Amino acid sequence: MLFIAFLMKVMIAHFDILLWDIFCYVPLCFWKRNVILITIQKGRCSTEMTKTVSIGKQDFASLREQNSFYIDKTDLIRAWWESQDDITLITRPRRFGKTLNMDMLKCFFSNQYADRGDLFEGLSIWTEEKWRGLQGTYPVLFLSFAAVKADQLSEVKKQINMQIARLYEEHRYLLDGNLLSENEKAMYRNVSMYMEDAESSFSINLLCQYLYRYYGKKVIVLLDEYDTPMQEAYVHGYWDTFTSFLRSLFNATFKSNPYLERAVLTGITRVSKQSIFSDLNNLNVITTTSDEYATYFGFTEQEVFQALEEFGLADKKELVKQWYDGFTFGNHTDIYNPWSITNYLDKKKIGAYWAATSSNTLINSLIQQSATDMKEKMEILLQEKEILVTFDEQIVFEQLQQDKNAIWSLLLASGYLKVLEVEQRGILLEPWYHLKITNLETLGMFTGMFKSWFFAGNSTGGINADSGKTV
Repeated sequence: MLFIAFLMKVMIAHFDILLWDIFCYVPLCFWKRNVILITIQKGRCSTEMTKTVSIGKQDFASLREQNSFYIDKTDLIRAWWESQDDITLITRPRRFGKTLNMDMLKCFFSNQYADRGDLFEGLSIWTEEKWRGLQGTYPVLFLSFAAVKADQLSEVKKQINMQIARLYEEHRYLLDGNLLSENEKAMYRNVSMYMEDAESSFSINLLCQYLYRYYGKKVIVLLDEYDTPMQEAYVHGYWDTFTSFLRSLFNATFKSNPYLERAVLTGITRVSKQSIFSDLNNLNVITTTSDEYATYFGFTEQEVFQALEEFGLADKKELVKQWYDGFTFGNHTDIYNPWSITNYLDKKKIGAYWAATSSNTLINSLIQQSATDMKEKMEILLQEKEILVTFDEQIVFEQLQQDKNAIWSLLLASGYLKVLEVEQRGILLEPWYHLKITNLETLGMFTGMFKSWFFAGNSTGGINADSGKTV
């Protein structure tokens, strides 16, 4: 009963906001209302009437065409292009603008948008002729694994093949004329959800080759949510076979591909290089502890406060900060959750908007199977105190059951925890992380997960309901 008393103490401390957060999740919705548009660019705000806040829209062109709420993140284009990295992997929590930014990169670089410079007018990237001249000049392949989820290996392969087949269908004009030989045309038409693994592995490589012939330029490849099927593979028990398939696909696409200009991958977790990236020595990994691109995902405090003023919510700054601030990327603090902020601006009331967007199956499973000392650290976190732990940021899925510290890497990557400080210890400079729960919204989510573990713990080992002690 001591645990229940402790849990109630945490909730009562934030009675007016936390109880609602834990027990009343807002359902996902994808709709819009007429509001004031705020455009934030280089520290300035401007307003126009009859604009909209679009909830869940990840289509950059549509947002711009409809004059929807949008905070300018086009400096990401400049930063990424000037980095000259061959392959960039960027990890951020869910609903942090990854897909929208990837779609923005597509609209900027793709020659299919060569006549759509209007999409970038008034944005930071459009202020220099150098960048205006670069817009719409490359063939671009954009695919997403966000919806690749299945409990069987055969089905997840089909879903990936369908994504690739869609790319082939988009560029079906390549079959016209004599650009391709008859054998190549036959292979092109054979690309489908039922193709063999060998065909699938080299399919993107071949499409890059065909596009290079047609346009005379190498191809930019954008892969969004690359790690979604990997979590599915681990949870459903086909990890080893699936990673072999994915390793071959990635090797052919990102390494053994002379027609690749550059590539960007996004996801939530940094999967270990040994799992799928073992052949890629030209990969630059940007995680939540990296300084690069820190302010291009999520909203900065300046952006949020200016938005609140424009929406007539200036008196809510401190409340919004407590609920949605706290994310730290590299050395940049005070990063706000964009999904929650956008919902708050639309509905003008505090809510656990982010909480309703994930089931956290893998994290819940690891919490329930965790050791006693880990659960004790969870209790410390629920008291809004910090803990000190060491772990590898790379997720080695096949070792999750054996690595007692892997859960901290997942919780950090998922956005539930933030880094206050990193210490380098010992002769090998091993990193030790000072971690704390990110904000009130994540405190409610964290408490909910801990409650689920507690009730399951009566049969699996955990907190004893009678003694209040961990067992």
